[in-house]
Amino acid sequence: MSYKAIIIDDIEQARTTLKQDLAVYAKDFEVIGEATGVVEGAKLLKNTRPDILFLDIQMQDGSGFDLLDLLPQVDFKIIFITASDAHAIKAFRYAAIDYLMKPIDPDELTEALKKFRESHIDESAKYELLNDRLKNHQKPNERLALHSQDKIQVVEIDTIIRCESSVNYTTFFFKNGDQIVVTRTLKEFEDLLSDQGFFRVHQSHLVNTRQIKEYVKSEGGHLNMKDGSLIPVSVRKRPDVMKMLDAL
Repeated sequence: MSYKAIIIDDIEQARTTLKQDLAVYAKDFEVIGEATGVVEGAKLLKNTRPDILFLDIQMQDGSGFDLLDLLPQVDFKIIFITASDAHAIKAFRYAAIDYLMKPIDPDELTEALKKFRESHIDESAKYELLNDRLKNHQKPNERLALHSQDKIQVVEIDTIIRCESSVNYTTFFFKNGDQIVVTRTLKEFEDLLSDQGFFRVHQSHLVNTRQIKEYVKSEGGHLNMKDGSLIPVSVRKRPDVMKMLDAL
């Protein structure tokens, strides 16, 4: 199977290098069009239907997000390309959207394209969440996209009670009793949710501090959560957990 790709980037050398990388590392991808900016890119996309779009964030006549606002719908996969935009990268991570840093590492490109080939899920919910995060970046992050095996679910962060790891998988536990398993590590979610009131209390456990009922110091130390679950606190984490509870 072959895939049709479009590259939108205002730097000619960046487009050339990406095309060369695709020719070497992804022979099943055919570049069917290029554009140098927002206006040109929007015209191209209105007349061409790619399977995947490689989209630069910052261009001379606007951003990649400005371009997406001009489109009636997004029914193709997007891999964003960025030099260094911390705000955008955080928005990507909350929306579980793929991005590549410039200069593009061939291994990271190969991994992103592998995920593209394996995914057959409608990703429109992710782009809606991304758009919301970018337009309301002054507001706290309230939602998170979770990519499970068969679908993408956008969840309210305050409904999460805790997260538990198992090798490269993370299970989310919710107030209503639901569970969602995603193929990302707990460390990734610790980095993402640490400023949302979540705390790593054990190698395998990340908890929503607002859902802690009590800390029991005996029997090795554990947290009783509001849903009735008992979460162990590691010996190394006990002093930090005490400080965290004192600050609540």
